[in-house]
Parts: sequence; C-alpha cells; structure tokens
Amino acid sequence: PPPPPPGPYRGTGGARVPSAAEVTTPQLAAALSSAVANWAEESNGVVEARVFDLAGPPADEAVPATLLTLGLESLAGVGRKKAALSVSACPPGQAWRVLFAAASTGGAYNSGSHGAYGRLAAWQSLAALAGVADGAGSAEVEARAAECAWFGFDARTDWFEQVAWDIGLAALSPDRRRLAVLAATDTD
Repeated sequence: PPPPPPGPYRGTGGARVPSAAEVTTPQLAAALSSAVANWAEESNGVVEARVFDLAGPPADEAVPATLLTLGLESLAGVGRKKAALSVSACPPGQAWRVLFAAASTGGAYNSGSHGAYGRLAAWQSLAALAGVADGAGSAEVEARAAECAWFGFDARTDWFEQVAWDIGLAALSPDRRRLAVLAATDTD
C-alpha cells in the first residue's frame, strides 16, 4: 500500500483518519454523561464519556475508523472475535430521543429521572456533546446541535451488555475538529 498522506492524517482501512488528543475533564465527562448518570448511580450501568480534539476534519466515512483509533474502552476488541462495529449518521432529534429516554426512564434497576429532570439531564448531555458551554440558553444549544454531525454506534464487544440498555453517540463539531463520545450500557 502507498504511504500515508502527509499532514495530520493517518491511513486506517482506506480512510483518512486524523490524529486526536483527548481533552476530557472531569466536569466535561459529568456533563456528557448526565443523561445516563442514573444508570451508573442506581443500577449496573457503565459509562464512557470522552472528548477529543482532532488534528484535521474527518469525512463522514472516516468516522468509524476515527472512533477505533481513540482507545475507547467501549470499542476494545472490535475486529477480534467477531466483534463488529456499526456506525450510522443520525439526526440530532434522534440523539435527543435516545438521551431523553435514557434519562427519563432509567436503566435496568432504576426508574430514571422522569419528565422534567429527565429533560434537564438529556439537555445537559446534548449540550456537552455539541460543545456548548454550561449555562448556555436553549436557542444556542439547539442551533449548535443542528450544526453538528451526529452518529450512533454499536459494537459487539465485551463492554456493551447487549441487553436493552446500550447507547453509543458521537458528535462531530461544525468545524469537524472536536469529537465527543458517549457510550453507556446497563444490565439486569
């Protein structure tokens, strides 16, 4: 095969994948995982919430390969033992519904935060995934979420329980230089 192209990209399975630096802080991880916090606190849930600055903008078709280069615990083992990765584009409304369902109805052993608090937790996760600062107004969060490229992902790894409570969301910023990831799983 030809050598990788010069610049901030490296080749992975034919896709041009940018290098990445993790920029997750504890506060950011907490904001990202707001919608699924009740899974981890009141049930058997496990959450991975991370943010990466990318050296260059990946094309949509390079997002799966990019996810695989980030060292995500939730994707460990993809490519081995028939552990397949599935990634698809999803509209921000679908991401919102996934987050709201997780927050309001809960995981395997809890009843969630219900309506108003569930909406708040989902909103906090959506804002953090979209890269909006804490305390921003609803119009700013909605506008930024609409500008992001959203992806849902699932993997047949040991990390995901594959029962009923699995979430994999990734949001690529409008400039395509920030990738936020939220993965969560719970089991009975």
